Amino acid sequence: MGASWDGNGVNFAIFSAHAQAMELCLFDETGTVEVARIRLPAHTSDVWHGYMPGAQPGLIYGLRAYGLWDPDHGHRFNPYKLLLDPYARDVVGQFQWHDEHFGFDRQQTSRMDKRDNATMALKARVVNDDFDWEDDRPPHVPIVDTVLYELHVKGFSKANPKVPAALRGTYDGLAHEGSLAHIKALGVTTLSLLPVHYAIDEERLAQQGLSNYWGYNTLAFFAPNPALASGQCWAAARDEFRAMVKSIHAQGIEVLLDVVFNHTAESDETGPALSFRGLDNASYYRMRADSHAHYENYSGCGNTLDIRQPRVLQMVMDSLRYWVSAMHVDGFRFDLAPVLSRGDHGFERGGAFFTAIAQDPVLSRVKLIAEPWDVGPGGYQLGSFPHGWLEWNDRFRDVMRGFWLHTAQPACTRGDFALRLCGSSDLYQHRQRRQRPPSESVNYVVSHDGFTLRDMVSYNDRHNLANGENNADGHGHNLSNNCGVEGPTDAPSINALRARLQRALLATTLLAQGTPMLCAGDELGHSQNGNNNPYCQDNTTTWIDWTQADHALIAFTAQVLTLRRQKHPLGNHWYSGLTGANRLADVAWLQSNGTKMQAQSWADLSEGLLGCLIGQPGRAETPLLLLFNPHNSEHAFALPAGFWRILLDTARSGSENDGPVPHKASFYPLQAHSVALLQLQPGTA
Repeated sequence: MGASWDGNGVNFAIFSAHAQAMELCLFDETGTVEVARIRLPAHTSDVWHGYMPGAQPGLIYGLRAYGLWDPDHGHRFNPYKLLLDPYARDVVGQFQWHDEHFGFDRQQTSRMDKRDNATMALKARVVNDDFDWEDDRPPHVPIVDTVLYELHVKGFSKANPKVPAALRGTYDGLAHEGSLAHIKALGVTTLSLLPVHYAIDEERLAQQGLSNYWGYNTLAFFAPNPALASGQCWAAARDEFRAMVKSIHAQGIEVLLDVVFNHTAESDETGPALSFRGLDNASYYRMRADSHAHYENYSGCGNTLDIRQPRVLQMVMDSLRYWVSAMHVDGFRFDLAPVLSRGDHGFERGGAFFTAIAQDPVLSRVKLIAEPWDVGPGGYQLGSFPHGWLEWNDRFRDVMRGFWLHTAQPACTRGDFALRLCGSSDLYQHRQRRQRPPSESVNYVVSHDGFTLRDMVSYNDRHNLANGENNADGHGHNLSNNCGVEGPTDAPSINALRARLQRALLATTLLAQGTPMLCAGDELGHSQNGNNNPYCQDNTTTWIDWTQADHALIAFTAQVLTLRRQKHPLGNHWYSGLTGANRLADVAWLQSNGTKMQAQSWADLSEGLLGCLIGQPGRAETPLLLLFNPHNSEHAFALPAGFWRILLDTARSGSENDGPVPHKASFYPLQAHSVALLQLQPGTA
């Protein structure tokens, strides 16, 4: 599919089940002057195709589709509109909003707009996809060792003084030693990049002078976004992207892509005809049953790709394989993933998309992560994805925020906390089907979508006025009103509280059972000044300010990740709590007086102190003890018999960690808002 160069010429293949003819339009080297139109001569199994002998990489082209103009029945063919090939590897032009991009007359929407948009339309360029990968190999980090690090390619290095100015905010900038040294030292294993597919800004944002910074508005699923390329040494963005992947792999770190196959940038029925809509609207999009002039909107972005259609599913699969095979990425995070397996009657766990992935010899071997909800009926599917898929666990997020920040409604109990700390067995340990391991829960308290960690403990309310929606967007008020103040302050007690809460939330996330995810910048105290929905802020709001980095917090995060890697307190198996011969229970839950938790104690809203005695840790040779104190004051926690060594105390400085508990101590002074990890000394139980 698309344009394929074989060394002697180029084959063009374009899917459209409802078109009556397909025209290939060729352009000069500037991409603005149309020099030829050629009808594709062959039509096989709904694919229009033709071979052009002698054509070379670099050829710029677009498409015109002929067919019915009948929006009421889902058909929006308009040959006056030049269309982008859905399989374009390289996109030519810089998109700007003009009325000529719309297939209909915006003043009288039932009428076709007959103005030609070829001069200003986006085009595709034929490419030679060869690249010298040398000895590049995928790191293949085991799931049990995976630590995800979500980042934006531009925002991560744009303000980093250790990266050369010409490379900042680009693929080359992320590949630079000034970026990779931090990532490597931190101890994360897997980068999860916000969308890099070619995307455009929504018309509303463009009119306000804003942009879709996050990139969740894809138009070309095979082309890397050239806006993220430096252009310093490369002929095309895709080569700079591949060089970046090769550099990251050389550090033993994986690269995952956040992909958006739930909708496209063409929006709803009032949107433009840029590619899919003009090529075959009725095939690419899900139409409402009561009106084919309107779209099902399970994405919340105006339209929904119809993965039920075999050729649309093929496009998704081809794109995924391309990014693994030709671009060497190591997996994907799927935005609003339930859309991908929505059949005629809702989400289908055994649907065609999951079946296609499972049998694919390339895709079945990479990391697959679902955002397990969409905005359609029955769209919340956490815990329902097939074995082998990881899922963002928002219940972990909400419970951990509620436990440490005292904000959940209803209040978070110790039972809620323990359930999420130990892999969310209610979601993944189903008796009626094959159990999924705890590692399939992606544990996080912060992602790109919401407050940063620093802001979550600093602001009581969102501050989103810059987004142009009267502060009505985002996720409502913050969860951190226990901090009692708005914005930054020099008050030592407030700053100390914020620092302690950040460490407690980080430690809980990184030591919990499951696969942890950090959001880039949280380890160094990055603030977005209270904006909890900065999707349209391509500026210092979202660019990480490295000059203000909290180096103590960076060191702390690296220390916790080292402990996770070395000790792996909670292994990648389900704990039963049973006691074996001559050993402690694999997991036992303790109250602050040292007694085991009783059934009635789990729901006690007045008590938050909790101990987790791990008799069978993932990697430690002797038992471990996790202690949690979400309260505002210090509490003495009774220790089990034996001599214990401090591995981590989030209330202590780095130099005070890793030492013995005072000799013969029977209680541990667990300070306010803190987590402690202790290890039993051999032979002292």
